[in-house]
Amino acid sequence: MRLRFAPSPTGYLHVGGARTAVFNWLIARHEGGVFVLRIEDTDRARSSDEHTQVILDGLTWLGVDWDEGPFFQSEGLERHRADAYRLLSEGKAYRDFSDMETVRAEAQERGMHPSRVAREKMEELGLEEARRKAEAGEPFAIRLLVPDGETVFEDLVHGPMRFGNEDIDDLVILRSDGTPTYNLAVVSDDADMRITHVLRGDDHLSNTPKQVLLYRALGYPEPVFAHVPLILGADGKKLSKRHGATAVGDYSKEGILPEAMANFLALLGWSPGDDREFMSREELIEAFSTDRLLKSASVFDTEKLAWLNGRHLAEHPDDELVQHIRRHLDGEESFRPDLLNDEIWVAELLEVIKPRARTLDELGDQARPFLCDELHFDEKAVAKHWDKDPASAIDRIDALTDAFDGVVWTREDLESALRARAESMEVGAGKLIHPLRVALTGNMASPGIFDVLVLLGRERALKRMEDGVTRIRER
Repeated sequence: MRLRFAPSPTGYLHVGGARTAVFNWLIARHEGGVFVLRIEDTDRARSSDEHTQVILDGLTWLGVDWDEGPFFQSEGLERHRADAYRLLSEGKAYRDFSDMETVRAEAQERGMHPSRVAREKMEELGLEEARRKAEAGEPFAIRLLVPDGETVFEDLVHGPMRFGNEDIDDLVILRSDGTPTYNLAVVSDDADMRITHVLRGDDHLSNTPKQVLLYRALGYPEPVFAHVPLILGADGKKLSKRHGATAVGDYSKEGILPEAMANFLALLGWSPGDDREFMSREELIEAFSTDRLLKSASVFDTEKLAWLNGRHLAEHPDDELVQHIRRHLDGEESFRPDLLNDEIWVAELLEVIKPRARTLDELGDQARPFLCDELHFDEKAVAKHWDKDPASAIDRIDALTDAFDGVVWTREDLESALRARAESMEVGAGKLIHPLRVALTGNMASPGIFDVLVLLGRERALKRMEDGVTRIRER
């Protein structure tokens, strides 16, 4: 099997294109086939090297590697032209000398498709006169002569597809400036690259009967087609920028892991046939097959992406997570990178913060209170647990400072000391824990308070409790 991904470098690699790339790549890897990358850059006015590089970077980030390419469609220009002229010489296409503005106006007046008007004019002109005008240097386009009848092909997702040829216009395959149109270039390229399967979004379905006609007219082997439903936003409408759809590479800046994004995209239009959602790259490759492609549209659920990312983050190698934390906090004045040199301590830190983080950025934020000496205080936490009753907050933090004096600094002994002090003060343990958490982390929520105390260590924890009392008094 030979599959391809053929993006146009007129924009960035968006979610829909990335999903198409992932599907083709997974099928190729599952079947032991070949994945080809082709950049469709024939729209020179809108194509750019910058967009090409962003597409390549996006695929690389996703882990979608290609076996052949990247090829550039513009490199096949002479072959495209040769295919068009072969169809012309075989009587399967014709020259169109028409002025398109005039043809469109006449077609609108007569209630016809412009290509039908163009065909009439070709028939009135005759082959000899058309040849004479061409030899005289008059510019012309080349149109495919669509035969009568219908075009039928099998789609792996939708089953048998039938299109009446009367509804298919005599499509231009070579413009008057000698450049190929999309449909001819795609067919010529796919045939040249021996592509056996074309999997793409439903938005290409209207092009497929035209391309099938071109394959048959040129005598090229037809690939197997599969058109997957488009991705929808939460409102049920086609995913677009208004839903926050961004270039795939932007998700990396938001702390999304590439394996999580690939996992998420694989589930947008495909099912493994069981209840699995969290799947490694190896599991996806093993399970992915065309018989489980879905006919129904899928919704881009950002909450599900975040959940999957959290699952993948929990499985991610610790050394890579540490490097991200380092990058995330680098530049903050009180950041203590030296603490990251203690492998045992770092392993304990990651163990308690990984379950609470769904993105890499959240992981960095969770690590901040442990790795920075200056706290970022959440004003809501301060207002609720300090400002409502400052005197009580001071008394409770001071009581814990006293309770922790001389205690062995372990989770068990710290918990026993805290609960004993709460009982002696005739209050619930939470009444002591909440103001303490703000003093230690600056936040409303954190890992378990005894984990926090142990990770900070006696000296740093007691210093923050002292500073917390001072801060309350000064408010």
